[in-house]
Amino acid sequence: MELKDLYREIVNEHNLRPEHKGEMADPSLVLRGVNPSCGDDITLQLKLDDNGVIIDGMFSGSGCAISQASVDMMLDNITGLTTEEAMKRSDLFMGMIKGEVKDDDELEILDDSAALKDISHMPARVKCAVLGWRTMKEILADPGKSQK
Repeated sequence: MELKDLYREIVNEHNLRPEHKGEMADPSLVLRGVNPSCGDDITLQLKLDDNGVIIDGMFSGSGCAISQASVDMMLDNITGLTTEEAMKRSDLFMGMIKGEVKDDDELEILDDSAALKDISHMPARVKCAVLGWRTMKEILADPGKSQK
């Protein structure tokens, strides 16, 4: 199987069978993220413990396969991390999408999210891929924005 086919399969799996799609009972933080250029619309829900560790995450909404898969992969990647660690992962993901971080060893920490690496060559899809990450970073940077 070619690497591109493997990446496509990972994205399809997260889009068709998202683990984190649904409503969460009693989230700590909630924020809606919208990509008006293509209609992606998600509501991100995070549950944090008293130490600032993300213990669970869910999303609801609709959008293209890339936006839906990306937010599902992101939630896999940040669950169990402190908010600070999640912000660093977001910076790494954004660097990858912008084509600034290309080292596969460095990107390994992103796990399945690294499958979106080639999105940097498709400018129209970049906003789709970063929607969940941007929304997560926004709510963690300013919890007062929470719509809960």
